[in-house]
Amino acid sequence: QVQLVESGGGLVQAGGSLRLSCAASGSIFSANAMAWYRQAPGKQRELVASIITGGTTTYADSVKGRFTISRDNAKNTVYLQMNSLKPEDTAVYYCNVRELMVIAGRNYWGQGTQVTVSS
Repeated sequence: QVQLVESGGGLVQAGGSLRLSCAASGSIFSANAMAWYRQAPGKQRELVASIITGGTTTYADSVKGRFTISRDNAKNTVYLQMNSLKPEDTAVYYCNVRELMVIAGRNYWGQGTQVTVSS
């Protein structure tokens, strides 16, 4: 059974930084995307950043230049370095792993971690 364990959330002031970590355990297909999503109060869940096994990354326009996603394939861990945080970054952040398979690819979610940015 795949499990995702998140850490690093908390309360910070605007302009501060946080680093989120998500460690995956269990059997996951070697070709996969690890990602961070977030959901703010009253808003839909949105993709923040993703990174595939080979290292290619993508970012939401709202976080480009401020957030950096990375992964350690040996540790099955994905990180999100968040700098220059803004109050609008406040949300529950969710770790996600998607198996990149044409047939029977699976999708896994962490429990979510709260990030609150005060002004």
